[in-house]
Amino acid sequence: MDSSGTRLLLGAALPVSLAGVVAVAVGTFVSGLEGALGAALAAAAVIAFFSLSAYVVNWASKISPQTVIIAGLTSYVLKVLAMMILVSAVKGVTVFDTAVFGWTVVGLAVAWIVAEFRITLNTRKPYIDEPAGEARSDDARERASHRATPI
Repeated sequence: MDSSGTRLLLGAALPVSLAGVVAVAVGTFVSGLEGALGAALAAAAVIAFFSLSAYVVNWASKISPQTVIIAGLTSYVLKVLAMMILVSAVKGVTVFDTAVFGWTVVGLAVAWIVAEFRITLNTRKPYIDEPAGEARSDDARERASHRATPI
């Protein structure tokens, strides 16, 4: 994983992990041990699914810039489907509080997306590839020389 991928993953995983600890505490307060177990399982599921998605997108960015959007959309759809299946599968479970589980999944998923958004906004990564060295055309040189000139 390159440095921007690592920064994105850690920048989202650390706050979500802390929010997961808070969710476990709230789950314990609301429903006792069942609530704590539900929140802990939800936190583990969200961190696992979203980390895998971030890894896949970072891997795709090493192949080519065109594969990033395909990998991102595919991993998003699969992640949402997997979370829906997981939440549906625990519907009748009595070992942990499913309401705490569901709300923790929603809360931590939103927290992850907000954290990724914040990291992405603060990352200065060029989105246009500049030609290397002297490969610039005469037209590009002329435009570069006519940029904002001091008065």
